[in-house]
Amino acid sequence: MADVRVTIDPAAVIGEVDERIFGSFVEHMGRAIYGGLYEPDHPAADRDGWRRDVLALTRELGVTIVRYPGGNFVSGYDWEDGVGPRWDRPARQDRAWRSIEPNTVGTDDFLAWTRLAGVAPMLAVNLGTRGAIEARNLVEYCNAATGTRFSDWRASNGHAAPYGVGVWCLGNEMDGPWQIGHTTAEDYGRRALEAGRAMRLVDPSIELVACGSSGSAMPTFGSWEETVLDIAWDVTDFVSLHAYYDPAAYGTIDDFMACSLDLERTIERVAAIADAVAGRRGSSRRVGLSVDEWNVWHLAEHLPREARDQKVSFRRAPALAEDEQDVADALAVGGLLIALLRHADRVRIACLAQLVNVIPAIRTIDGGPAWRQTSFHVFADVARFGLGTALALESSACPAPRHPSR
Repeated sequence: MADVRVTIDPAAVIGEVDERIFGSFVEHMGRAIYGGLYEPDHPAADRDGWRRDVLALTRELGVTIVRYPGGNFVSGYDWEDGVGPRWDRPARQDRAWRSIEPNTVGTDDFLAWTRLAGVAPMLAVNLGTRGAIEARNLVEYCNAATGTRFSDWRASNGHAAPYGVGVWCLGNEMDGPWQIGHTTAEDYGRRALEAGRAMRLVDPSIELVACGSSGSAMPTFGSWEETVLDIAWDVTDFVSLHAYYDPAAYGTIDDFMACSLDLERTIERVAAIADAVAGRRGSSRRVGLSVDEWNVWHLAEHLPREARDQKVSFRRAPALAEDEQDVADALAVGGLLIALLRHADRVRIACLAQLVNVIPAIRTIDGGPAWRQTSFHVFADVARFGLGTALALESSACPAPRHPSR
């Protein structure tokens, strides 16, 4: 077995690590919200229904920013359903995950949870069934001083001070045929531009994330980013990319351990496309990358059962994608985290998808305990020690030492 020599040069700086790369994601999917974050009848619930054991594990995990409310869910979501008195909120069919959404948890509730957890919020707006007007209204509800229709509505719901939500996603995975409101790159680019302009008229300080491809295997990968960025350049601070890795898709465990190479290639390709658009437009601005969904996902293990279950009637908080992780999953997550750090000059936001019960770092049982999965420990260590300046390392194989014969 050959030895490996690693050279560390303090001058070989990649960039300063943005703490937001240690983000996570909660969606109204499965038991991520109901039974995960929120379970008012649980022995560990606080007076508002939040599970204190999950809050404690979230703080221990070290996440810095949390994306909400989706995900596929957001493309059919009316945010107005989730504010106001809980007893007065309508239940709806969620067609993204074929669930009954009670709207017991909504915008105000989630933003209250982020303060308890000590994380920043990252909100997504619906550009599937809705558009610029509704997105503008949500920014006004969250960020405007009182004295207008939607800011006064927030105050009447018990929140007089603006929330100051700083990061907003312009829809979710709009390139995907599974997405409610799926469309072309040209149409989505116009939607994103119109919504971004309207949102910034309310709050010019917000940062906006435009949808990139939902995976590097998408047939439109690359051309989608180029078209969207060319149209929506003026409102785009970040372009998103999503990356999931299923162990069953790899022939060997060694191949699975190298899944981070795909993430590295995807990051580099998207960054190159963004720079090419900037060059063509004569812009000196560098658009950042938001890897706002990434993880290991045992998709092949769950998909047949969940596809069968989705043919039955709508259910409240059905168990979806509740992976049980092993050591190999933890090692793969570690490699993916290193890939993010190796591109700290461009990746400014990243969200482990998801936080609890759905492809989770944290698992719970309704009425029972919460516990750490294997990836939890890896993520927590990197979030704790992976801040500061990222350096490029050089590695080389050394010949195995010769041993004198006896």
